Amino acid sequence: MDYSLAALKLLCVQLNSARQTPSQSAMSLGGILFQRAWLQGVLVSIASGDGDGGGSFLLDDGTGVIELSLSGDFLNLPWNLGMYVMVVGGFFVRTAEIPIIKFTEVNVVHLNVLRFTKWLTFHHFLIEKQCGT
Repeated sequence: MDYSLAALKLLCVQLNSARQTPSQSAMSLGGILFQRAWLQGVLVSIASGDGDGGGSFLLDDGTGVIELSLSGDFLNLPWNLGMYVMVVGGFFVRTAEIPIIKFTEVNVVHLNVLRFTKWLTFHHFLIEKQCGT
């Protein structure tokens, strides 16, 4: 992972436009190279471990759904449906499946009301900008 490439704060709908670069080591979105994405949203599905020491969740940010892959210590956290979380991790496109983020950072946002309010305001601004209103 090249940490000189910033983790982009994105919406799920924007990730649908991301494309693999020819080198296959990064993604491109509007000419910006990235490997990691930063998203916030609600956990709408929680799967138990997959038998390989990992698990997966579905996160909905209001514009779409993305799969989150987790392993290690993240498996021991108390996950609940409806949790509002922020995740940062490697972004991967898969053929005929929804994109996936193998996250390296997580924060339960709904426990911090100020952060939650700031995210909602930013999210609303991005949607208005995207819709041209």
